[in-house]
Amino acid sequence: MTPPPSTALTTAPLATPDLDITLTKTKTLVNSAGGCGCSSNTDIDELSESMRARIEKHPCYSEDAHHHYARMHVAVAPACNIQCNYCNRKYDCANESRPGVVSELLTPEEAAHKVLVVAGKIPQMTVLGIAGPGDPLANPEQTFRTFELIAEQAPDIKLCLSTNGLMLPEYVDRIKALKVDHVTITINMVDPEIGVKIYPWVHYRRKRYRGLEGVKILHERQMEGLQALKEADILCKVNSVMIPGINDEHLPEVNQAIRERGAFLHNIMPLISAPEHGTYFGLNGQRGPSPQELKQVQDNCAGNLKLMRHCRQCRADAVGLLGEDRSQEFTKQKFMEMPVDYSVAQRQAVHIGIEQAKAAVTAKRQAAVRRPTTTQPSPKVLVAIATKGGGLVNQHFGHAKEFMIYEVDATAAKFVSHRKVADYCQGGYGEEAMLNGIITTISDCQAVFASKVGPCPQRELEKAGLVVIEAYDVIESVARQFYDEHVLNRR
Repeated sequence: MTPPPSTALTTAPLATPDLDITLTKTKTLVNSAGGCGCSSNTDIDELSESMRARIEKHPCYSEDAHHHYARMHVAVAPACNIQCNYCNRKYDCANESRPGVVSELLTPEEAAHKVLVVAGKIPQMTVLGIAGPGDPLANPEQTFRTFELIAEQAPDIKLCLSTNGLMLPEYVDRIKALKVDHVTITINMVDPEIGVKIYPWVHYRRKRYRGLEGVKILHERQMEGLQALKEADILCKVNSVMIPGINDEHLPEVNQAIRERGAFLHNIMPLISAPEHGTYFGLNGQRGPSPQELKQVQDNCAGNLKLMRHCRQCRADAVGLLGEDRSQEFTKQKFMEMPVDYSVAQRQAVHIGIEQAKAAVTAKRQAAVRRPTTTQPSPKVLVAIATKGGGLVNQHFGHAKEFMIYEVDATAAKFVSHRKVADYCQGGYGEEAMLNGIITTISDCQAVFASKVGPCPQRELEKAGLVVIEAYDVIESVARQFYDEHVLNRR
């Protein structure tokens, strides 16, 4: 439906005193750890208690958790055994935020020290992952030595790795023995004819295979590894890079294949492609998908297999909550001089505070959900939300570096994606161009929710047909008020 003619709608702050007290208490507990937040997630409610326990503090496997709990990656695995046309591994690089990029490589001992330092300073850090900058299983000794050290010294931290899957079948038993409970495989195709457009070569058992021969080996090993993880009861997330014109129409077939082999979660993420990255695709003009194209493919794959829509495609040395990068606070020169202040008791206290805040927001969220009163479907609309996390509308429009996109109808508000933008408030320089870019990015939305919107951007947003809502409250509550007033009442 087309956006209704609108004027700015300003709502009074809606947060309840009890909610504010709980959130304040939790922020005090985490202190310098980067704050905490609370979020909504309908999928987690459908899981068994045992499965919920396995993912509830893993920010990649649970959309709910990613607003509350942090992760970190350690860069101990420089070598890779395949070449991807979208990848260019860069070392000593602090200016790009994408997979394969790190500021510095670490030994397992340095990595273990860094984990203990970060776990003390960011007590809501719950997951240690190894994701490169190459492939962890092409560097097995460094990878598994790091996991051994962390398991000995910080047993409350979850262990996780990401791999292209080529060597996975050979290491599933060792992964299981170390209690690495979460493994991500990047699978971009199940048809090798499509794979030859993505992978120029595969290095397997001391021999380099090019073209179709190499891709067939990779595909067979990925399927074998995925099946082995299922049999070992290790949760598997599959990452797929959406490449327009190459595998975009093929990804539903990938989704079906991995679902049949027991994958827990499918993360369809956009190709990052720019000439300055130095990748084959970037240098040859292969474009990435638009947000709307990405959402369409994700929607086409929605079904029995849960989809991850909150991925930020983070660096191989990322530190902090998803969507933030604190890696430069913990460079080798800095963290090697920092004392270890790792306390299980302090970490548990922070986690208790987080869970209390989550419960408060969950109660408000559930109060905003309606039971269907009719079998007739209601129209679905998209809204863009400026948020600092916590499942709240709580950020100034001009400070947003990304917008959370929710799909809203008469009964529910569901998170569907995030979209990065250049922040509007930059001291006056370039603000008009920035605003035009933001409006283009959220052009398929019908409203913008923010804690505050300045007069100039408010006028331009309204000219573009967007309803402007100023509020501070749980996202579902604001969405319910917007939908009732601007969709149902104008039908």
